[in-house]
Amino acid sequence: MTVSAPSASHDKLSWFTRIAYGLGDTAQNVVWGAMSILTFFYTDYAGVDPTIVGLVMLLSRCFDGVSDVCMGFIVEHTHSRWGKARPWILWMSVPFAISIVLLYLVPQGSSALQFAYIFVTYNFCTTVCYTAMNLPYGSLSAMMTHLSKERDMLSITRMTLSPLGKILSVSATLPLIKLFGDTQWAWVEVMSIWALLALLLLLICFYKCEERVQPVAKKVAQKIPVKTALKALAYNRYFWMATGLWTMQACIALFTGTILPYYCKYIFLDDSLYSILFLVETFTTILATILFCPRLLKRFGKRNMSLYGIVLAFFGHLAYLLDPYSFNWVLFSCFIRGLCFAPLNSVIFGFFGDVVDYSQWKFHIRQEGLIFSGGSVGNKIGGGIVSALLTGLLSYAGYVSSVTASAVQPQSAINMIVTLYEYGPLIIWGIVIVILWCYKLDQLYPQIMRDLVRRAERGED
Repeated sequence: MTVSAPSASHDKLSWFTRIAYGLGDTAQNVVWGAMSILTFFYTDYAGVDPTIVGLVMLLSRCFDGVSDVCMGFIVEHTHSRWGKARPWILWMSVPFAISIVLLYLVPQGSSALQFAYIFVTYNFCTTVCYTAMNLPYGSLSAMMTHLSKERDMLSITRMTLSPLGKILSVSATLPLIKLFGDTQWAWVEVMSIWALLALLLLLICFYKCEERVQPVAKKVAQKIPVKTALKALAYNRYFWMATGLWTMQACIALFTGTILPYYCKYIFLDDSLYSILFLVETFTTILATILFCPRLLKRFGKRNMSLYGIVLAFFGHLAYLLDPYSFNWVLFSCFIRGLCFAPLNSVIFGFFGDVVDYSQWKFHIRQEGLIFSGGSVGNKIGGGIVSALLTGLLSYAGYVSSVTASAVQPQSAINMIVTLYEYGPLIIWGIVIVILWCYKLDQLYPQIMRDLVRRAERGED
């Protein structure tokens, strides 16, 4: 198969295009941000047992992992006038918006009825709609430009704008819910607003982000056997490292998003404080991404700047252990996490763009859709395991689910909430440090691109 040589002038993207691409993730996180406290909604507004919630999420993540791989192959074999990844943003935008609202219409009744409803609606949202839109969206960045630096800037812009959706939804969701009556139906009304906003932003993203990279000439395109594609993926060690980083990124967001609302409600006796903690962490991440990450990226590269940041985050969280019952120390932990996690968070998808080039160089197969979908499998299964673990530990500690605000938790549940927040982030940071220490693709990448350009000039794969 032939590959066109990279052209700096052709692959340079305008800021309008970068922003439009980033708004695609803003749209998803307007909704996803509110869903970060979905467990809190299930247990304290819908009255669902945390064990049921954990079981649904664990099982759903397994199905979700299968759908990711399937979607990767679907993207690779999609041919439309808009390309192979871009059209899915359009096709799935409306179903995704509808699926969000359905999540919050949990019926009151038996545990079996609630389990069935949550399982169906959660999988319709995540396994079907979100997967069919998010994976093509992620792989689209590798199809918009050949240049690694441009992909890094797309990632930085994406991760700068992405938190804006979370800021809006997380900071405003609980106050709006209280304004609308602080009931389950109030959640439905608020999520309907977020769904409509997400739909508008997704349409903007679709309109502006065109696929420019045409790695395979149509006249000589050949279908890659499934076995060959999966084998190349399995033997790509940098794919596994990038997947591990993406999984840990999801785990820390899910972990803190799940535990902190409980922490604020039962340790500080005011769940509205969660919005303050979230805003501090998110605004810190955005400012650090805008002010520092482009300069750090230019000086140190993706791997080194990410490693330095995570090491600082690890030691910063240790300081919080001095007084875990102090709001100021919890606030500090959110600030240091937002500041030091920003480098890795800003370029996480740039890692995958480089993995695509590495796969083409090493195995002579360029497979954007499958690499991004394969990475998402680990991301979602890891997140499902974390969700199941957290809800299982809360249930084990005797957590009382109730739709009434007067529910009293046993001390064992309170202690579990504190313990989880004390040591969970340290475990995640430790795993990330090990992965980044072993990651060497940044050093190899210049040679990879020189070889790919020479192959393209000779008409080789």
